[in-house]
Amino acid sequence: MGSRASPPHDYLHMHVEQLRRRHQSLSELTYARDEDAKLETTRARLSNILKRHEDLKERLSRDSDKLIFERLQKEFEGARAAQTEEISIDDDDWNDGLLATIREKVHMEADRKAMANQVNVPADLPLQSKTTYRIRNKVIYCLDGARIGIQFETFFAGEPCEIFHCVLESKSFLEKMTLIEHTLPFFLPIRELESDLLSSNAIKFIDHLEEILQAYIDRREQVRLIKELYGNQIGELFHSLPYNVIEFVLEDFECKVTVSIRYSDLLLTLPSQARVLAWPLRSSKRISTRSSSASAAQPVPFRLPYAEEALKTLCLPEAYADIVLDLPHALKGIFSAQDSD
Repeated sequence: MGSRASPPHDYLHMHVEQLRRRHQSLSELTYARDEDAKLETTRARLSNILKRHEDLKERLSRDSDKLIFERLQKEFEGARAAQTEEISIDDDDWNDGLLATIREKVHMEADRKAMANQVNVPADLPLQSKTTYRIRNKVIYCLDGARIGIQFETFFAGEPCEIFHCVLESKSFLEKMTLIEHTLPFFLPIRELESDLLSSNAIKFIDHLEEILQAYIDRREQVRLIKELYGNQIGELFHSLPYNVIEFVLEDFECKVTVSIRYSDLLLTLPSQARVLAWPLRSSKRISTRSSSASAAQPVPFRLPYAEEALKTLCLPEAYADIVLDLPHALKGIFSAQDSD
């Protein structure tokens, strides 16, 4: 219902991941002379396909949800304007008891309005207090129709980013809640989280959504920042929709450097895996090969452990700056060791 992930979105996600894996396999091929033209042509085609996918993803994730986002944003703004107080809740007070109180409020208000309609009495009399609750970077609203609205606010480097909404509903105070609509990114595992957590631990479900959204924004903004700061130095850059797979290429010095990072959990903002390879260019006079035969000469990539460690311990823009700063020294050491062999 609403803006839940749909099968076409899932298909596109799986399709692009297959393309990225194929792209990774190509990027790790050796640069034999007779393979150059074919490899570059294939890479160009894959780049074009990925660009077309990005365009399609933008239309699916933004245009299809635009009306829902605007409607929910208007409803949440109306609820905020009608509030009589906002209560800031500490982590210790954010518990099942408070959530039960909020659920009871929305059902009592819905019952009151239903009874008022039956006897033709204005539903806004007597005046009822309208309270919102702020817990960290989320605000909980009591919406009409026995619904609970949660607004998630995200940040990057201390500055506000996107706002997301979700609406929970239950047919009665005693029944379990369900997620009826939301503006969360379709490629995040919302349905799985709802199935695993919402019926058994609604507090954990809401908190997990907050964490997974913030982590997604953090990874996305790190990529945006390196493109903004160092875009002229990056030859190619690819990423999965949730930004849990990121790859880019640097062409500088005497090597072509390929960077591949993975996040094993969508809650992570630092990679769990990083692999950085320096591929000597054939124009370089110092090329390591797998064979002494000139006709079979194939450049061998060098791993750059210092770069991999930087990626796993620093945010992406800082890691990038460290990698580029130390790259000449690292390559000099590699080539010196090769020359001494």
